[in-house]
Amino acid sequence: MSFLTKVSLVLFLSTLFINPSFGEIVCEELPNEVCAFSIASSGKRCLLETEKAANGGVEYQCRTSEVVVERMAEYIETDRCVEACGVDRKFVGISSDALLEPQFIAKLCSPSCYQKCPNIVDLYFNLAAGEGVFLPDLCEKQRTNPRRAMFELVSSGAAPGPVYDVSDNIESAPSPAPQ
Repeated sequence: MSFLTKVSLVLFLSTLFINPSFGEIVCEELPNEVCAFSIASSGKRCLLETEKAANGGVEYQCRTSEVVVERMAEYIETDRCVEACGVDRKFVGISSDALLEPQFIAKLCSPSCYQKCPNIVDLYFNLAAGEGVFLPDLCEKQRTNPRRAMFELVSSGAAPGPVYDVSDNIESAPSPAPQ
């Protein structure tokens, strides 16, 4: 395949993700396969959400969150960074749960992620801050003493749970009556 053909193919594929009337990336128009870790033209993060389908199953939808990224816009995360940082494009919502997994912290803090994937690092920097943890300190401790890093993270009060609630359309079961 010639260079010109490759360039033409890349340009054509990139136009599939841009709103033709405004030249913008709109989360609701992105395919689910690239939704997570993308940033709309508005600077807001895209996130994958679930909805109850008419047949009772679950459907995935790409939505615009209220989380604003200050230094980036119109960005679709690369497969290289998704792999290097140990994240999954099938993540639903935005959550700090992964910060409690030692294998994830090791990948996030690795040079191939931490130094080359600013979008993902920015997201988890803010999620860690929300849990009272300074990501650069956590990564430094991860490099020098991984067990101590996890102990301090758990000791900080970091608890699993969504930062952005994606279960608005899912009915909850009533709590049991006290006995």
